[in-house]
Amino acid sequence: MGMDELKARIQAEGRNLGRGILKIDSLLNHQLDPGLMRRMGQNMANHFKELDLQIDRILTAEISGIAPALMTAAELDVPVVYARKKRPITMSGPIFMEVAPSHTKGGDVTLMVSSEFLHAGENILIVDDFLATGHTLMALARMVRDAQANLVGVGVVVEKTFEEGRNAMLAAGYDIPIYALAAITSMDGEDIEMG
Repeated sequence: MGMDELKARIQAEGRNLGRGILKIDSLLNHQLDPGLMRRMGQNMANHFKELDLQIDRILTAEISGIAPALMTAAELDVPVVYARKKRPITMSGPIFMEVAPSHTKGGDVTLMVSSEFLHAGENILIVDDFLATGHTLMALARMVRDAQANLVGVGVVVEKTFEEGRNAMLAAGYDIPIYALAAITSMDGEDIEMG
């Protein structure tokens, strides 16, 4: 696991809203700290460079995954594709579409990627803000599979280990490297316990 600076910011600025919901709007989900975001991207990229995965493209989900994915992609010098939640009129032609339940949105979220941006045979790294239950990441992984591309890894800013998303992904057959910059092991009461 990754970054002491990120962990300290989560402890200082994060709020446990109950039901496993972590509010870190001051550094990721509403306001962005460009310096911290750059260092997170460098850390994430360095981890996956060491694994020598030959990444061709990064895939993420709109909207909070875009910044960490972009910073990681800048370090790896690869493009970023983000799954849209609403289909714009400019998205014509075939698309990959998946639905995932969202804990923070309180319902299902539809994710869409134009087939022109996921190619058969490419090595895809998924980078997102959170790994909790794994539903969103598995929806993205299914898009990679449907594109006949290769999912080579997953990187997240924060993993809530107590929600077992990593195990759910493994049980679903995604036996790939999963890397988290910070891990939260418990959110009982108002506490935020870091691993």
